[in-house]
Amino acid sequence: MQATTLHQQRLSVTMRPIHLLLGVQTIVIILLSINRLTTLTTGYVAANEFLRWVDLNNMLILPLVSVVAFYLLKKELEYDSPARNGGWHLAVNLTFIIGLYLLAAGYGDHEVTNYLHGRFCATDETSPLCRIIIFNDDEFSHWVFFAGFILLNTALMLIQVLFPARTPATPADTTLFITNGLFIGLGIFANLAFEAIGLDLYVVALLTALALGLLWRRGRQPLFIYYGTAYTFGLVATALTKGILG
Repeated sequence: MQATTLHQQRLSVTMRPIHLLLGVQTIVIILLSINRLTTLTTGYVAANEFLRWVDLNNMLILPLVSVVAFYLLKKELEYDSPARNGGWHLAVNLTFIIGLYLLAAGYGDHEVTNYLHGRFCATDETSPLCRIIIFNDDEFSHWVFFAGFILLNTALMLIQVLFPARTPATPADTTLFITNGLFIGLGIFANLAFEAIGLDLYVVALLTALALGLLWRRGRQPLFIYYGTAYTFGLVATALTKGILG
């Protein structure tokens, strides 16, 4: 009995790589927040002032670290089973790749046009050039980004469906999944709660429903705990803040 209790208090060896890769996402969220909310990276990248470091970090460096970690997480979840050779696995892999491409395209379009919007079009919304820049910044880039965001994260949750964990999560594992999820939830809250309601809220609501539905139907799998915590916290905290602040 004592040995079992001690085991439950420790992280499962087989889940340690998953914790590490989810921890990378937490670090990325923290760095993204520092990048966006401070003046540390507002200097220009080059003498021609084509971008600031904040824009370059948001477009290339931090998202690249995030998607590499997501890919390694996907590979970590997969193991030898009949599911590997099935049509569902192929479909989910294609969903992941399409989501990755759209996410990158959305990031690229948004960060460049957001920089141009703020620098040259903040007081000009009528000239043809600024109308194009503003549309790409506020509309088109968001549609492409959120399409990729939905597909990429849905693919990861479906990978977990196809390849459920072979050993159950210990209480220590669950605590760490929840902790990492809360950091993502804080990032979602910071982006939603203090801005006008837009497409992003509906995207988060959709992924919340998917994560909680899978958690209910498939049980306490690592990614269902992680995503369920992240999106539920972000959505509920945003709703409460919107209700209080009106």
